[in-house]
Amino acid sequence: MSGVLAVLEQRDGALRKVSHEVVTGARRLGDALGGTVDALVLAAGAVGGSADQLGAFGADKVITLTHAAFARYAPEGYSRAIAEHVRAGGYRAVVFAASATGKDLAPRVAARLGVPLAQDVTDVGVESGAVTVVRPVYAGKALLKLKLAASPALVSLRPNVFTPVQRPKAGVAESAAAAVPGGGGGGGGGRVTVREVKAAQAGALDVAEAPIVVSGGRGLKEPANFKILEELAGAFGGTAAVGASRAVVDAGWRPHADQVGQTGKTVSPTLYIAVGISGAIQHLAGMRTAKVIVAINKDKDAPIFKVADYGIVGDLFEVVPKLTDEIRKLHG
Repeated sequence: MSGVLAVLEQRDGALRKVSHEVVTGARRLGDALGGTVDALVLAAGAVGGSADQLGAFGADKVITLTHAAFARYAPEGYSRAIAEHVRAGGYRAVVFAASATGKDLAPRVAARLGVPLAQDVTDVGVESGAVTVVRPVYAGKALLKLKLAASPALVSLRPNVFTPVQRPKAGVAESAAAAVPGGGGGGGGGRVTVREVKAAQAGALDVAEAPIVVSGGRGLKEPANFKILEELAGAFGGTAAVGASRAVVDAGWRPHADQVGQTGKTVSPTLYIAVGISGAIQHLAGMRTAKVIVAINKDKDAPIFKVADYGIVGDLFEVVPKLTDEIRKLHG
């Protein structure tokens, strides 16, 4: 029993970016355990190009469980189908994404299987035959190493930490109808039904998935001034998202989906630009693992500078437009 199952995410019939990271993490565990990696997708029908894509990142087999109720995320239907598949497959480990969906789904599957769950993991390994993980604790100030004694070992990976690596495998495709009992008015999905998904405006990236995040705080003075951050993000050519601190979200300046921090989203982008953000511990907990942090603040004693790789002490209304112009020049 050394196989690893990677539970993937799709939306509107297309795999989400984080799915490639999950397969990469699962492949790392599979190699350490000496086993194979199966990628599992739940959908209403076929997911375009999934076998080829996932085979390139290390999936030996790509399994699609289909059900009419699986067009959108169905918490009870998904968790039941995954738990039954895990039991039938005898997997040694199951890997999820610690995304908004994964943070809801993984605990449900763990409860059905009666095993613990290690969430928001930043590293995985195997020691003496046991799965080990590393996860940030104390608002990112320390790293906790855990050994998962239960089988299967359930883990969820922090997005943007496991860089997708090309490890070509067979990627054999299989498809089966999910045997999910009806009831509760959910048509097989369960008592909880997702009625609608409110998508971000066209072209906008999710802050949890974007490789570059530009976040703003109360230093912007008013919501209309977030336009200068949107222009800075736009200068990166569609690879940057705009985030926000809790203070501006609580003030109604930005939607909660943009919030970065302990009570918002945890991000680990390649580049994080904090503009007008003092750096409260709750905010640092959500972005401390970014690979490069740039802080722009007029207060030289702001806590954000303690974690920043590069700091600019100055008026953001002067600094940010100049930075935007220079980035536009670099991108031609």
